[in-house]
Amino acid sequence: MTTEWNLPGPIEAYVQAVNAPDADAFQSSFSADAVVKDLGHEIRGIAAINDWARLEVFDVNVKLDVKQAFERDGETIVTVKVAGTFDRTGLPDPLLMEHCFTVAGDKITSLSCRFTEEETHGNPPLQT
Repeated sequence: MTTEWNLPGPIEAYVQAVNAPDADAFQSSFSADAVVKDLGHEIRGIAAINDWARLEVFDVNVKLDVKQAFERDGETIVTVKVAGTFDRTGLPDPLLMEHCFTVAGDKITSLSCRFTEEETHGNPPLQT
């Protein structure tokens, strides 16, 4: 059964752009001065984010399967199962990550990606 998630527009656009893949739609989901923190690496500004996405998302055919989404402390936290053609050596299986988004208006202003071992429970989901 597929679960429908009530994600904020820019986050829904991000997930769809990753899965499409559509680098232009991906770029347009971020503000010009956005910050991405991916497993401890900080990427600032849309040009650097595009470079990061090309190497870490699009070149390795990343696909995101949303498992859970909720809001906490001004962030939208989306737990995703990640697939792709990247080297999986030493990575958990299944590979679950939390994508923690801050949105202002219709753009993502910050994104933090980190490993998680399980879906986070006890938070009200953003389901329709």
